[in-house]
Amino acid sequence: MTMNSWGPRERVAHLPLEGRVPRRAIHAAAVGCVLTVSLSAQGPAGWTDPSPHKAQFVRVDEGVRLEVLDWGGSGRPLVLLAGSGNSAHVFDDFALKLREVGHVYGITRRGFGASSQPASGYDDQRLADDVLTVIDALGIPSPVLIGHSMAGQEMTTLGRRHSGRLSGLVYLDAHGDPGDDPGADPAWLTLQKNLPAGFPTPARPPFTGERRTFPGYRAWLLHTQGFTFPEAEFRNTYETNPDGTRGSYKSSDIPPRIGREQIAKDFTNIRVPVLAFFEFPRTIDAYPRPGEYVPANAEERAAIASFLLATKTILDRWSAKLVKAVPDTTLIDLPGAGHYLFLTREADVIRGIRAFVARLPSAP
Repeated sequence: MTMNSWGPRERVAHLPLEGRVPRRAIHAAAVGCVLTVSLSAQGPAGWTDPSPHKAQFVRVDEGVRLEVLDWGGSGRPLVLLAGSGNSAHVFDDFALKLREVGHVYGITRRGFGASSQPASGYDDQRLADDVLTVIDALGIPSPVLIGHSMAGQEMTTLGRRHSGRLSGLVYLDAHGDPGDDPGADPAWLTLQKNLPAGFPTPARPPFTGERRTFPGYRAWLLHTQGFTFPEAEFRNTYETNPDGTRGSYKSSDIPPRIGREQIAKDFTNIRVPVLAFFEFPRTIDAYPRPGEYVPANAEERAAIASFLLATKTILDRWSAKLVKAVPDTTLIDLPGAGHYLFLTREADVIRGIRAFVARLPSAP
């Protein structure tokens, strides 16, 4: 589970879950085979994915193919891994800014988007093996893995078992430890329950637009969350109705399956440099920031203070565990960034990745 400094974040790609429509698995001839296809047009006629990527499918298991996007670029390979609930298209805009840093790829894990949706294979090891199979099939040498949210599980597993195949790991609010889950702590949940309504961010004015179309849904997310995804992300993770409007979310049952099979983070034996971006937890002394809920009285302030301290204690343990196991770790604080920090603080994240990649040893 990934948290920001306030607590568990429900993944906005799942808001709302409007039915379950199973995906048909896409089959290929042999594990590791690559099929290049054109995905420039998705959805009804007249809409074209504006992101200049090449799309291909790589078979990673019997009856399981993963969508891989290639945005090009020059230099060290960079492989983007989305969080649970998203496809690689969530990086359509972000990836373009990374092309000055390296050759950028993105992988949509099994169960999501245009990738196959098999009945099994959602444990950490299998998902990590899928990523390694793609790297092998495409001949990607010593990549830097850059993962958001749940992708931290796959990256950690690969780093622990295959550091010699990698150049570095970049965690985008992704180093949270399912083995130290505050949501499983009754005391923490009680503190969360006691928070005042409106914490941490007061409600925005009601959204007056429509959400039936893909552009409308994109506008709703921007209004309610302060950021939004590329339209291709919605078109790949939701069905398209016959009239071209947005249908049901395709993968409703997959994130819970993944969540049930996640294990505690084990950073031991990671022998490559690590960079971790996240919003550092804070105490009541650093609260509130502009736009945040202002406590109405001393009782509310005390409730917020207790919750922030308990949350900080847990998140600090996560970071300490990483740094202890991987001394060559850089932690970067992005105040107010929230969970989708590569969208809300894009320039800062790009700058940090550029500096990180520049200091890596030359690839063999």
